[in-house]
Amino acid sequence: MTTLAIPFPQPLADKYRPETIPDFVGLEKPKKIMNRFLAAPYPSEWLFEGPSGTGKTSMALAICKALDGELHHIPSQSCDLATVKQVCDMCHRFPFDWTSGKASRFHFVLMDEVDAASYAARMSLLSKLDATAKPPNTIFVATTNFPDKLELSFLSRFRRIPFSNYGMAQGIKTLLEKIWEKETDNPIDRPNFERIAKEANNNVRDALMTLEVAIMGA
Repeated sequence: MTTLAIPFPQPLADKYRPETIPDFVGLEKPKKIMNRFLAAPYPSEWLFEGPSGTGKTSMALAICKALDGELHHIPSQSCDLATVKQVCDMCHRFPFDWTSGKASRFHFVLMDEVDAASYAARMSLLSKLDATAKPPNTIFVATTNFPDKLELSFLSRFRRIPFSNYGMAQGIKTLLEKIWEKETDNPIDRPNFERIAKEANNNVRDALMTLEVAIMGA
């Protein structure tokens, strides 16, 4: 007997995670820079810095997808000396996009919350980026909420892109309205979308979690 798999519901933050650069709310400067980079990509190192929930990791993943890159995602709690060495060693082979099953031009290393990584891991990465053994065909993107916690030597090695929640309120409000219309047929008990954005301090992820609760109660 065949059993049909019933998909589990997704959190709104996952379901509506932007997948292309134009999909992001606000972030006009990062979007402009990354669009130009995608037009002519090259091996390089980038630091996305700014408040939590502004889309740093999501944008990195969107860039990797646009490049059909081979993704090596290192969460902050896993970013130690051994992991950095392992990933850099992997980047010396020819890149392959396992999602599409095709060869790729680039390895794409994403290091989340690099300020929480071990000091040894950051210094090891710097040594590999500066040495003749630097991984070829590799794009590195590190994210941080607290750039002031990073060493000057580390900061100087990366192209720094600030992510700000300034001016995102209207965009978040519009996004919440669209999701409400799509996810519920209740036209009466609409929450105050502007207030949700404000109380979330323009943190898109927090605003979506608040909306998720409101939809459940609609």
